Amino acid sequence: MCPFVKVMGGKVLRDSMKHYAMPRDLPHSTSRPETLADPSIDHFRFACPAINHRMFVLESSGSDPWESDYSMKGELNTFDQFAIDGTYFKYRDELYHIYSCWENKYSGWPANLCITHMSNPWTVDSSLLERRILSVPNNPWEQVPYGRPGRLATNEGPQQLVNPQTGQNSVLYSAARVNTPFYCIGMLELVGDDPDPMQYTSWKKHNENCVFHQNPNQKVYGTGHASYTSSPDGSESYIVYHAMTTDNPSPDLYRTTRTQKFSWNGNGEPVFPAAANGPFPVPS
Repeated sequence: MCPFVKVMGGKVLRDSMKHYAMPRDLPHSTSRPETLADPSIDHFRFACPAINHRMFVLESSGSDPWESDYSMKGELNTFDQFAIDGTYFKYRDELYHIYSCWENKYSGWPANLCITHMSNPWTVDSSLLERRILSVPNNPWEQVPYGRPGRLATNEGPQQLVNPQTGQNSVLYSAARVNTPFYCIGMLELVGDDPDPMQYTSWKKHNENCVFHQNPNQKVYGTGHASYTSSPDGSESYIVYHAMTTDNPSPDLYRTTRTQKFSWNGNGEPVFPAAANGPFPVPS
C-alpha cells in the first residue's frame, strides 16, 4: 500500500525545501516514489489504488518549515480504512481530524467526510464507533453524473475557514469529481450555542448548491480543493484553488493554481466571487 502524508508546518513541499524521503520498510510504503502526487498547503500523497490510501504524519525540526528537517511520527489512525485529504480542525483548544472516508473498509463509494478527535497532532483518540460522518454526497451537485448516487459521488478536500471578525467556523470541501468540470466547493457550518464538532447535529450543510463553482463564460472549470488565506495586511480574505481551462479534460488533468478575493455577508458566511482568470488587483 502507499501513504498519504500529513506535513506538519502547513507549507507546500517544493524543490527549495528539504524533502522527506519515505522509508521503504513502512507498512504502506510504495515501491514507486515517482507516483508522488497532489502537493498542497498541508499534505501530499502517493498515487495508488484508493482502498490503500492512508494518512501519515511528519514532524518538522523547527518553526521554519523551509529550513526544517522532517521526521516520521507514524501512521495517523483511520481504522485501516480509506483516508485522503485530511486536515486539522481546531476549536476551543481541541484538535480534530477531518478527512475523506468510506463508510467501511470495502464500501468503495461514496466518499464522505469523517471527523475524529485528536489528543495531539499525530494521535487520534476516537474509536471507530466514536468516529462521525459529517457529510455524505447526497445532493445532485455532489454526484457524477449529476444526480446519480453511489459510485463517483464525492466529498473530499476539507479545509477549515474561520471568519476573522466573528470567529464563526466552517469547513469548505470539494464535491463531485476532480476530473469533471463540475468539481466545486461545498460548505458545512458549525452552528449552535455550544456546538460539539463530533456531533453531526452541530453542523449545517448548505445543500442548495456549491458555494464556488465553474464559470463557462470565463472558461474556468473544475474549481476545487481550496485553501484560504489573507492579504499581507490581514484586511482581505482569499481563496486559493485549482481549476481547468477546458470542460473536456485529458487524462493528465492539466490544472492551474488560482487565487481570488472573497468577502463576508451579514450572517458571517463567506461570499465567493464568480471564478475568473484575472488579472486581479494586488492583495493589500
